[in-house]
Amino acid sequence: MFKTLLEDRKIIEGKYHDPKKPYNAIERFAYHGYDFDKSTGLSEDKLREGLDKLDSSLTDTSHPIHKARLFEFVLDNTMIDVPKHDYFIGIYSWGRPIADHTLRKWKNEVYNSFNRESKILKNYADTGTFHGTLDFEHTVPDWDSILSLGFRGILMRAEEAFLKIENPTENQRDFFEAIKIEYNAILRLIDRLYRYALAQTHPKAKTVAESLKNLFDGAPKDTFDVLQIMYIYFMLSESIDNYQVRSLGYGLDTSLYPYYKADIESGRYTKEEIGEFIGYFLMQFQAIDSYWGQPIYLAGTNLDGSTRVNDLSYLILDVYDKLGLYNPKVQIKVSKNTPKEFIFKILEMIRHGTSSFVFLNEDMIIKCLMSGGATYEEALDSVISGCYEYKVKRKGIGISTQYVNALKFISYTIDGGADTLTGIQVGTKTHDITALDSFEKFYNAYLQQLTYCINEYTTAMEVMETRVQEINPCIVFSATIPECVEKMTDAMNGGLENYSHLLINGLGSAVDALMAVKELVYDKQFVTLAELKAALDADWVGYENLRATALSLIHKYGNGDKMSDSYADTITRKIRYLIANRKNGHGCGYILEMHSARTFITQGLRTKATPDGRKAGEETSKNASPTPGKDKNGVTALINSATTIDTGLCDGGFCLDVMLHPTAIEGEEGLSVFKALIDTYMKNGGQAIHFNIFSAEMLRDAQENPEKYQNLQVRVCGWNVLWNNMDKKEQDAYILRAENMLK
Repeated sequence: MFKTLLEDRKIIEGKYHDPKKPYNAIERFAYHGYDFDKSTGLSEDKLREGLDKLDSSLTDTSHPIHKARLFEFVLDNTMIDVPKHDYFIGIYSWGRPIADHTLRKWKNEVYNSFNRESKILKNYADTGTFHGTLDFEHTVPDWDSILSLGFRGILMRAEEAFLKIENPTENQRDFFEAIKIEYNAILRLIDRLYRYALAQTHPKAKTVAESLKNLFDGAPKDTFDVLQIMYIYFMLSESIDNYQVRSLGYGLDTSLYPYYKADIESGRYTKEEIGEFIGYFLMQFQAIDSYWGQPIYLAGTNLDGSTRVNDLSYLILDVYDKLGLYNPKVQIKVSKNTPKEFIFKILEMIRHGTSSFVFLNEDMIIKCLMSGGATYEEALDSVISGCYEYKVKRKGIGISTQYVNALKFISYTIDGGADTLTGIQVGTKTHDITALDSFEKFYNAYLQQLTYCINEYTTAMEVMETRVQEINPCIVFSATIPECVEKMTDAMNGGLENYSHLLINGLGSAVDALMAVKELVYDKQFVTLAELKAALDADWVGYENLRATALSLIHKYGNGDKMSDSYADTITRKIRYLIANRKNGHGCGYILEMHSARTFITQGLRTKATPDGRKAGEETSKNASPTPGKDKNGVTALINSATTIDTGLCDGGFCLDVMLHPTAIEGEEGLSVFKALIDTYMKNGGQAIHFNIFSAEMLRDAQENPEKYQNLQVRVCGWNVLWNNMDKKEQDAYILRAENMLK
């Protein structure tokens, strides 16, 4: 099945990036791969010159039309390819070429118009207290519309809807005009690719040409058409229109299955041919290889209670395993009816090094979505829309993402609200720390700092949100959503519910730091709070014995310690309470997540030494996980700690990272133990869980001999990477945790 794909793989891996250039996962969108046929479009320099000229002529047009014209210019003028070594088309200018003239420029204009709020947001970011951004990164289009209508049908639906509006507003007219411009440009691009494909003589060209003809005319007709339209939509939305696409289909196996079944039954394609198409499809996202990874999800449950796992679900896993992929990352919706053999197949893949899987508890997803007003049917049929996030199809879109560093408020409690690394007064000014003569007072002062900062930051972000729709008009995505088309309103401007996300980082470290203050200062009175402050200001230099004591204290989150775990739950509950009745800049609510993304690194860099023994600049804990190296009582204790937290408070996602020693899950018995861990976590209310299977010895060897571990994968937070692409500091944190886990 894979002979040709394996031969083509190196070419595909060079399609988007020059493999000879230094690896930089964050800047990958700025790269180019192999040269395209120069007769098919403008060079990158000429394209940018053309965009500059066009941009200057559009100053008097509305933002939706302005953006649509730039989008159209790229599609009409970019170089294209129908590669000899690939079934998926090539678009040369895929590095978000219009962003400088739209998103980045208009974002600066909005931020500069709110001087006070911009300063607040900057101070919180500079001190590592919050990381916040207006959100254009978590969209899932209506795949039902895309697959049933195709690009042409989506355009026709918009035209019909506009004719039904008796007295359209100026905003509605501009929105409709932008849809027409962009979707006509998409159709011209597909036609251009089709004609180019007809001129090619290589074996794959005929299949590609037939598919492009189908997609120009209307909806996809077979499995390959569906994969091609998914890929084209992804490239246009994420790489040109500046809206990430956080799911490929409504479950890749579920969306593909009707076409797969029809193709097999009609004899149009064999199972092996479809497997090869899927392999080429998945390889695109590994080749793009942005650090956040591209999610796909599988499995789930039908309304009648039957599983959505099907023959295609297994085929996708087979292809993924055979190719040894680490991207896209794969999310599995798990319930009681998920076939045991399907779960075991995935666990076996994880056991032999494929760490890109995360399991999501369908029961908890349903519970959380229904608590927010979804019906059972809507919650059951929900979509995974990010690393671990989930939402009802077509019912909402996030307009901001705000990561709060729960650890930082320990420092503000000790330092009177000031960030001693930058000198910026961020938290509320408080009285002298000598007044904090009991742990009760210290803890309440911590909650006071947390409350003050969350209220001030979210208030400032809410002001920015009032103008989010100006920054990046959401045309390609909105046109797929029936509700937006009926209202002729941009999804980011109220076409859908516009909620905000608040995400918690560093919870485990915050709990450890609180417990350290309780023991060191109040319970055992090893030091005064002033003396502890001096040690932290010195980054523990000269206080090595005190630091060793702090590191060895008993009460640490992640070990099944009732006291520590209770504080973890209470802090989560407090944050939930603070946003429970807030309305964002568009009058909608907040969603809470236990999810860190990269902030466990970036916020850790901006956080001084803390009472748990952590030194300045070291990473914090991430997700619902403990401080690296502090979960020493085994995985059962870790699961007990995480599920002491009422995960239903986090109605947008909650993930636990687990590291296991290879010997803990060896053999048939080990596989059953592995599954039992997942079952226990989910039975106790856990939402999402993923794994790394390491020994400290292996990781140290990999660090010293990277050439021996070219394919060693690491599940980081919401994404998967290769060990050799991580910097040493990140690697060291994994080694530390591996050294302390039980076998």
